[in-house]
Amino acid sequence: MTRSAAIYGCSGLRLTAEERAFFADARPWGFIVFRRNVDDPDQLRALTAELRETVDDPEAPILIDQEGGRVQRMGPPHWPKYPPGDAFLKATNDPLAARELVRLGARLMAHDLRGVGITVDCLPVLDVPVPGAHDIIGDRAYARDPATVAQLGRAAAEGLLAGGVLPVIKHMPGHGRAFADSHHDLPVVHADLAHLDAWDFAPFRALSDMPLAMTAHVVFDAVDPKRPATTSKKAVRLMRRDLGFGGLILTDDLSMKALSGALAERAEAALKAGCDVVLHCNGDLGEMRSVAEGVDRLKGKAARRAEAALARIVREPEPFDPLEGRARFDALMSGRLDVARGPDVGEAQA
Repeated sequence: MTRSAAIYGCSGLRLTAEERAFFADARPWGFIVFRRNVDDPDQLRALTAELRETVDDPEAPILIDQEGGRVQRMGPPHWPKYPPGDAFLKATNDPLAARELVRLGARLMAHDLRGVGITVDCLPVLDVPVPGAHDIIGDRAYARDPATVAQLGRAAAEGLLAGGVLPVIKHMPGHGRAFADSHHDLPVVHADLAHLDAWDFAPFRALSDMPLAMTAHVVFDAVDPKRPATTSKKAVRLMRRDLGFGGLILTDDLSMKALSGALAERAEAALKAGCDVVLHCNGDLGEMRSVAEGVDRLKGKAARRAEAALARIVREPEPFDPLEGRARFDALMSGRLDVARGPDVGEAQA
């Protein structure tokens, strides 16, 4: 049965009767969970199963923002705490060693997520901060140069994919130059296209083969001075043509204050601009009903991109010992390389 071009959140640890009825009627392509939806593994497994039951699809994608650091929805005591993006280079001071460490961390995250029915992680962050930019990205960034961000971002994506979880590159075409937090204000970037192309856009071009991308609610004067990338035909065309991204494009959260207008208008504008799927996160049922008024069914190229993205989920994750992997990860992060470089390292990373 046809699904709508939307991803929704929910309000609590279990679905209400009203939420179940809405999801069954709206039939979103997928769902997203936040900290408010997370208690323990049994509860979260029950919730992800319940979400999929509402659309009668055992493989409906369920997303989460599990980056580490400030952005980690599943954490202690039931799941490990992960470091922010910039911690990997600090731990090793070697981009090649950091790449292996990032991949291992993402593989561990994938193990955590698959265990509770989550199949999409909104990671890696490919934004490259510039001096003076708002710290909404800050330590979430892997590095302060595009080449290293691309290298470590690919490592994170590969770790997730190996564990049966889809990565989402974000925030395309770049949030690192924004001097405002798009959760609260609309950032406007005045850099010229040559600088943007060489710096902000470069990691997204390097990872254009990834299955999913999330847009930035940022205005780029050099691309479209009137509209943020999420609702700009010019910006989405740049993502497709100039950056070469062929996967599914989903919006950042429509409820963020960087966007203006009624929620139905925001959803409609994003889809008309060329985004494939809209995202609404806060679990407010009234707001979700408004979003649904501006959303059509998932069809045409967008439907084919959605199908192709889900086809990237491996059915059998690579062999992996999570206990050994966690011990090795912790040892590398703490600098105890004698522990991390045991005789079975090569086998464990296969």
